[in-house]
Amino acid sequence: MSSCSSGDPAQAKEWQRDYCTKLGSWQDAKHATTASVADTDASDGQNVQSSEFGHTESAAHAVIDASNRLDREGIEHGGSHILDDTVNAVGGDIGAEARAVSYCDSSGFETLVGSAG
Repeated sequence: MSSCSSGDPAQAKEWQRDYCTKLGSWQDAKHATTASVADTDASDGQNVQSSEFGHTESAAHAVIDASNRLDREGIEHGGSHILDDTVNAVGGDIGAEARAVSYCDSSGFETLVGSAG
């Protein structure tokens, strides 16, 4: 089901695992940021937001880099546009996040990611 220009299926699987791990880390950071902001009052929110948002931003860059590698190597399923979906997911598109999660599910790495949203 996957097309792979890499020629090395083991390397392709490693890149998919790396992507899904980073997608899951970004989701965790995003959810932690949302929970931290909700749990703080307005006077304390600035310090928590700065720290949490920095971690989320770092995780977002990492997952976009990993999706760029998959895109560059042609390691996608069923005409998926993993780079576009990842960039859009990081930008807040829940549908794109669901497609990225679905990619990990179909790659066999469903335990590394959460549900979209």
